[in-house]
Amino acid sequence: MSFTQRLNARLEAAELPASQCLFSGPLDDNALACDTLVVLAHGAGANMEHEFMTQMAKRLSAGNGGASDAEQAIGVLRFNFPYMRSNAIDGKRRPPDRAPKLIKDFSLLIETVREVYKPKRLIVMGKSMGGRMAAILAGEQAVDGVICLGYPFVPPKGGEPRLEPIAECQAPLLVIQGERDKFGAKGQVEPWLAPFKAKLVWLADGDHSFLPRKSSGTTQSANLDLAVSHSIQFIRGLDA
Repeated sequence: MSFTQRLNARLEAAELPASQCLFSGPLDDNALACDTLVVLAHGAGANMEHEFMTQMAKRLSAGNGGASDAEQAIGVLRFNFPYMRSNAIDGKRRPPDRAPKLIKDFSLLIETVREVYKPKRLIVMGKSMGGRMAAILAGEQAVDGVICLGYPFVPPKGGEPRLEPIAECQAPLLVIQGERDKFGAKGQVEPWLAPFKAKLVWLADGDHSFLPRKSSGTTQSANLDLAVSHSIQFIRGLDA
């Protein structure tokens, strides 16, 4: 069976809607021609086809310094969580599923990825909510690394920072944060992360989607390039 067939069989058994995945880089539904696979999870309000997700997948799979061998190449697999898959079926807009359902879905995907592709390095990456789910997942099963793009430290309505997923994460963790992120800005985040081993990098004047103000002298495209560069450096450093 193909990857999609195997995954859908697992999802059907768990009473979850059929998968929606997109592949970027040296892989397809049936083959993996690289050692590193990044599984990229979307945020709460935008699905895997959002421009931010599309650009990250495109740049990651192409941003390997010209490397063409399997050891250096990176494949990216994007997917939609169950509520987004249901939205696509009937056109209704739904809020995110509760975390246990999101993690169950994420786990089934990872199990199938390991079974079919057997990647040498498996990285879970997520935008906002997807990054929080990736960190939670890495506290429950083995992955080689976690990358959070705009981690949602503080809920939109305020409250205590969401540090439990970071505290319980069992894999090396990289947080890439915009300096003006309303979910955790520069000056707020550093003391929150201080007790943990997570690596933190800042993107100049970036908001939650890494978009800077025009007066900053930089651009969202430049920040995305930096996010990819930091991600690739982190991934390659896992073997050091």
